[in-house]
Amino acid sequence: MRILGIDPGLRTTGFGLVDVVGADLHYVASGVISTQHLDTRALPERLKVLFDGIGEVVQRYQPTCASVEIVFVNVNPQSTLLLGQARGALITALVNANLAVAEYTALQMKQAVVGYGRADKVQIQSMVQRLLALPGLPGPDAADALGLAITHAHAGKAMARMALADGIGGTTNVKGGGKGKSTYKDGRRG
Repeated sequence: MRILGIDPGLRTTGFGLVDVVGADLHYVASGVISTQHLDTRALPERLKVLFDGIGEVVQRYQPTCASVEIVFVNVNPQSTLLLGQARGALITALVNANLAVAEYTALQMKQAVVGYGRADKVQIQSMVQRLLALPGLPGPDAADALGLAITHAHAGKAMARMALADGIGGTTNVKGGGKGKSTYKDGRRG
């Protein structure tokens, strides 16, 4: 199973991919999709860059599923609304690519990766580096995205076992098409 983790952001969205082979996790790639080159008032264009960028990542790395961070209300309602729109564009791109999407809070990711729900960015980066045997610290956005992929690797297995035990199953896929062109920074290890 190849999992794509996404840390949504309107200025910078982190992505990270891990392969799950039995109980082992293997780093595939990580990086960011940035809209910082666009005018902050150009919301539709920024959302398109995110949508197209995740579409490119999916096309290039062929994940089997995705996990996205759930966004909570910030102090600034306008920022929360904008972040929610970015998250919506990213999830739409994933569903458009027929991927199942799991959602986790930052607290759940920190608990799963670091063992402490109030872990800071450096702690997350360090644990992701250790868990995936990376030669250096990943950037903060990529580390969060890799953390979401790691969280799903562990939680997804437990949820699948529970679904089988309860007789629940099945995934709904939405058919779609169209790939756009965008630019993203790739931190592939090779």
